[in-house]
Amino acid sequence: MDQAGKLYVKSLKDQVSPQEWEARVHLAACYRLVAHYGMSDMMANHITLRVPGEENAFLTNAYGLMYEEMNASSLYKIDHDGKVLMKPDFGDMEYGINIPGYILHSAVHHARPEVACVIHTHSYPGMAVSSLECGLLPLTQTSMRFLKIAYHDYMGVVLNLDEQEILVKDLGDADAMILKNHGLLTLGRTVGEAFNWMHRLELSCKAQIAAMSCNSPLQKVSEKVLHETYMNYQPQVRRPYGVMEWPGMLRLLDRLDPSFRE
Repeated sequence: MDQAGKLYVKSLKDQVSPQEWEARVHLAACYRLVAHYGMSDMMANHITLRVPGEENAFLTNAYGLMYEEMNASSLYKIDHDGKVLMKPDFGDMEYGINIPGYILHSAVHHARPEVACVIHTHSYPGMAVSSLECGLLPLTQTSMRFLKIAYHDYMGVVLNLDEQEILVKDLGDADAMILKNHGLLTLGRTVGEAFNWMHRLELSCKAQIAAMSCNSPLQKVSEKVLHETYMNYQPQVRRPYGVMEWPGMLRLLDRLDPSFRE
């Protein structure tokens, strides 16, 4: 650590392709943003990103680092079998990768080759809704986007590779899933798209918890309007999620602390 309390990591920029370095910068940005919006759980959870041009490789966090200190050089590169392909230089600190995180994220990356980024969180609104028998309710326009969200039953801490097949089956072709009694999962073809899904899912959970806490009847919307609203969020009628706001998110981080680019 230096006097500013920042973790020093030797730069990997000259050891990877320009495409991988750009991916690393965007993934580090996503970690910082999840922390900035209050969705992190100290060092727990993971955000992973497929390495451009490498079919069997993705980037993940070093287990032990806080989300707000992640940068492009602090990311591990591993394959779908958990083999470390590139390890950051942390000096005397021996960080590794988290096994439950590898099992969950590798299952999605392997089964969904079109998916680049996977985000998993343990935020209090996400955990609260994941513990409700009713699941996520379409109470607001934002939550109507998740009318057909996927669900996965809790099977304990993800330590068994056998759970991968069940997880992938439950996920199907969805881009968002509630892990019951656990947390939230979102996917994206870009980092910006996955973050957009998670940010909106988090807002939907917050709104539901707030509404249900008022001890008042919940306002219902007709099935017809629910379906029409859901369809307005589908790919064939709109631009990909994250395209518009992601450059602004990067500018936000540059104003706050540009060290995610290191």
